[in-house]
Amino acid sequence: MSVDAKPLSELSRLVQCLEVASTPFKATPQKIIVLDDKGDEPQTYVIQTGIISIHRKSDDLLMGIAKAPFIYGLAAWMNDTHQEYEMVAHTPCSGFYLPASVSRQRIQQESLWQDAFCWLSWINHILGKRDMQLVGNNSYSQIRAMLLNMAEWDDTLRAKIGVMNHIQRSTRISRSVVAEVLAALRQGNYINMSRGKLVSINRLPTDY
Repeated sequence: MSVDAKPLSELSRLVQCLEVASTPFKATPQKIIVLDDKGDEPQTYVIQTGIISIHRKSDDLLMGIAKAPFIYGLAAWMNDTHQEYEMVAHTPCSGFYLPASVSRQRIQQESLWQDAFCWLSWINHILGKRDMQLVGNNSYSQIRAMLLNMAEWDDTLRAKIGVMNHIQRSTRISRSVVAEVLAALRQGNYINMSRGKLVSINRLPTDY
């Protein structure tokens, strides 16, 4: 299995384990997923249908797009990082949530720490890959990396995400620079776009 592939078998076992102690929810597009008033108690969220975006609260930087199934906050009982980010429903979403401390208890009871470790390792890999592509790189390298990532999405997801907005919100590169690079890549037949959405990549030059 590719290291980039979501560990669906492990994820399925975790979802079944956690769902029995959870509360269901639904969210409409563009809605921040904040579920009930739980004070400072961290929650684990399981997205069963839909697409979400994850943003850093301090500056609204788009950290990534996640498609169901997805678990957010599995280890939130260990630290306060859950307070630094927020989830926004990009499409109609449904799933369930439960206190992160209860998630830990359920995983312990069902002896699913190996599955939990696998899921968290995958999350760490995805975040590490994002850092390698974006941190310390010039504007074109960042735009190129974002385009290559989007090319790996399925057609349904690509059809929902505008290329310029996604790149600009993920990198904070100015819209004028992003627009200039995209126009040059389209003119050179390196990428194909339709109505602002990425259709395909033919090839991308290493340097701009």
